[in-house]
Amino acid sequence: MSNQPEKAEKNIVLVTGGAGYGGSILVRLLIQNDYRVVCLDNLRYGGRSLIEVWDNQAFEFRKTDITDYEAVDQILEKYDYLAVIHLAAIVGDPACKLEPQLAVRTNRDASVHMLEKAVQLEIPRFIFASTCSNYGKMVDSAGMVDETAPLAPISLYAALKVEFESQLLHRDGKVDRFCPTALRFATVFGLSPRMRFDLTVNEFTKELALGRELIVFGEQFWRPYCHVSDYARAILTVLNARQDQVAYAVFNVGDTSQNYTKKMIVEELLRQIPDGKVRFVHKEEDPRDYRVNFQKIKHSLGFNISKTVPEGIQGILTCIRAGLIENPDDQRYYNTPITR
Repeated sequence: MSNQPEKAEKNIVLVTGGAGYGGSILVRLLIQNDYRVVCLDNLRYGGRSLIEVWDNQAFEFRKTDITDYEAVDQILEKYDYLAVIHLAAIVGDPACKLEPQLAVRTNRDASVHMLEKAVQLEIPRFIFASTCSNYGKMVDSAGMVDETAPLAPISLYAALKVEFESQLLHRDGKVDRFCPTALRFATVFGLSPRMRFDLTVNEFTKELALGRELIVFGEQFWRPYCHVSDYARAILTVLNARQDQVAYAVFNVGDTSQNYTKKMIVEELLRQIPDGKVRFVHKEEDPRDYRVNFQKIKHSLGFNISKTVPEGIQGILTCIRAGLIENPDDQRYYNTPITR
């Protein structure tokens, strides 16, 4: 038998972290757009999100941790991939702070190994899920940051993203016919097959939907937000773009209109839940405070969001009220241990 990779198809995409919050939507979107998907995931948060696509002939699953280099290499060597879409990570500031050594091994070391192997195998495209948290705190509180702004990560999660971005986009000498792209995502929200309630919009909506008092810390600080379905659509947009449009490029992903303070999110919530109880706890200092400009991806690639924060709130609210999510406090909806 030959050890050469299978080369019958040219539309095979490897998605790491494909069972996750954004990955589970992306996997479905890729299949719908006639890609064949190999999903690599360690199922740290379970695999229910993949049941719907399990029997699809365009889907293949490999239960593997990206820190298992031998297993990862075997998966990468099996097919003649069009792209690696790298989502797998210890996700979020709290999760990285809880397990810092695992975060370094996963988010930096294993990512670098995967990148080097992809270059070695001449996989044409590599799309990396980064974060707007890389910007840290704006110097000008009245301004906005874009892709040219200095990066000032203030958490291990963001620092590791910045470090790998540098490896991805500024390697010693650009490789011909290799097309790496970094996507700095706004804070994600909305319904997903692998639901999360430890994200700001989702958490705030859940608390008020369950009739609880919502306690909000640092209501005046800014963040950008992006619906999880648009997270997946942006990746597909980059995958479908011409290589000269996205090679060695970075794009903020979101929409400039979707920059909100926490107080503004509460105001949107109270429009839909007028009897909601909210208590603000003022904080003078928040290490992260940034508004982001998203014109580059809009003008360069024609990407526009499909859902706004109020629409995301409505979807979560109606889902909880209808009883589709029986126990939103279940641990499986959180990336770190919850306490009440």
